[in-house]
Amino acid sequence: MRIAKILGTLGLVAAMAIGANAAEKKVKWKLAMTWGPTLTPFTTAVENMAKMVETMSGGDFVIRIDAANKHKAPFGVLDMVKLGQYEMAHSASYYWKGKDVNLLPFSTMPFGMTAPEQYAWFYHGGGMELMEKAYAPHNMLSFPGGNTGNQMGGWFRKEIKSLDDLKGLKMRIPGFAGEVLAKLGLTVTNIAPGELYTSLERGTIDALEWVGPGMDIKMGFHKIAPYYYTGWHEPATELQFLVNKKEFDKLSDKNKEILRVAMRLASYDMYIENYHMSTDAWASIATEYPNIKIKTFPKEVLDAMKKANDELLADMAKDQPLLKEILDSQKAYLTKSRAWTEMSDYLYLKDNL
Repeated sequence: MRIAKILGTLGLVAAMAIGANAAEKKVKWKLAMTWGPTLTPFTTAVENMAKMVETMSGGDFVIRIDAANKHKAPFGVLDMVKLGQYEMAHSASYYWKGKDVNLLPFSTMPFGMTAPEQYAWFYHGGGMELMEKAYAPHNMLSFPGGNTGNQMGGWFRKEIKSLDDLKGLKMRIPGFAGEVLAKLGLTVTNIAPGELYTSLERGTIDALEWVGPGMDIKMGFHKIAPYYYTGWHEPATELQFLVNKKEFDKLSDKNKEILRVAMRLASYDMYIENYHMSTDAWASIATEYPNIKIKTFPKEVLDAMKKANDELLADMAKDQPLLKEILDSQKAYLTKSRAWTEMSDYLYLKDNL
């Protein structure tokens, strides 16, 4: 595997570093995931990161991973890191809207940037600095933790032909997209990943969104809700590595850099692994899952979503100066980068499909 080859190379680098430097004081950290132990590629990103940290440090920096079934609090990991129960976590920033609205935009926003655009914003457009500023009051750092790319718009029991078909539906959808759909008359909830299928099966919800075909098909949602809609709400969902800043500051400069490099590489590796998974799953849908009906939301519905999104964003940022700063930065970078995305990707696809 590619990651194994990378680990081998990193091992050589680690051996050279250890030979040139005195032995590091051994560091043992714990990481809490929002996910269960089998939810690949989310869990793969965490496992790869921990392996790279251990390899590059020559075994002097070890991170133990606890999945949600062990710590029993999938949406409690932010507080656990903040309080020092865990030094790290792997989750998604938009889950923390109820705790601090300024943390919301660092996962993705409806009708926002694509994954390449968003990564460019993080690392070259001021996104990392704004994320550090937003997490500073919580004495935490947040780093990109793996991107899903453009997510599908969700699984529905019935076809959505008009705005009236949305009204009264109960749907699992997190982040700001939930606010948008609530404004259009849906009852919105957020449910932990391990409870999604059961909630759909029991009728607790009528629809849900998860990720994309690579992760969705194996969850079995299509058996209950066969209408599968294309995306609008999460064009570039970035997961996160949460880090307790006090513990991070205790690390040696070498271990800080090892952690940064491992997180960044594992994040990109998750992005391409997820893309590959969805490529394979999408290719098999027509033949292996003929009951799945691929749909796009009607223009009337998409126009209403966009209108609700714009109104809610303006209202939410009105009394939140930091949130406004973040959203303005994202909007400006989206405008700037989208011109090149259109020229390079859109026109290429348009002319060659």
